[in-house]
Amino acid sequence: MPKTKNQLNLEEFLALPDNDTACELIEGKVVPKVSPKRFHSKVTGALFILLSHWCQNRGEVGIEWAVTLKRRGKDWVPVPDLSYISYERLPKDRLLDEACPVSPELAIEIISPEQTFGQLAEKATDYLDAGVLRVWIVDSRARSITVFYPNAAPRTYTAAMPLTDLLFPELQLTAERVFQQAGIPEKT
Repeated sequence: MPKTKNQLNLEEFLALPDNDTACELIEGKVVPKVSPKRFHSKVTGALFILLSHWCQNRGEVGIEWAVTLKRRGKDWVPVPDLSYISYERLPKDRLLDEACPVSPELAIEIISPEQTFGQLAEKATDYLDAGVLRVWIVDSRARSITVFYPNAAPRTYTAAMPLTDLLFPELQLTAERVFQQAGIPEKT
């Protein structure tokens, strides 16, 4: 298929100058991410704090860190709201300022008002197909975290249900704890 003037390959996309808007490479096109709102920002911060505390000496948590993957056989550069990658997948001493060159263990997407759960569920499937081991979709309105697995049905965690996973040993997390840490009150 010939490249149109509006399509970029992976190298061209990665060479674009940085700007204030995070963009993803999808089907050869540069697609700006949805602009986060207050609750999105607060949940991102809360999850970053909670996961960073847990993953010390295990790996790192990235905020809007682009990752180079394949989607339906084509280069894909999504920018998850948060990601976790172990030092086993990306060594601690590899300190290059680059898009993440390997699939992370975890990609987290937080639903913004302009997005639907269905849109992000489709993206979760694409992440799993690309080698990401877990995808969390966080819904501030429903106060829930839905976990997508490569070989099992998704599971939704609410309130004080412990979100446990052998992939993340000793991580103690609940949806309630995330939303409390974020300072997002329950709807009355």
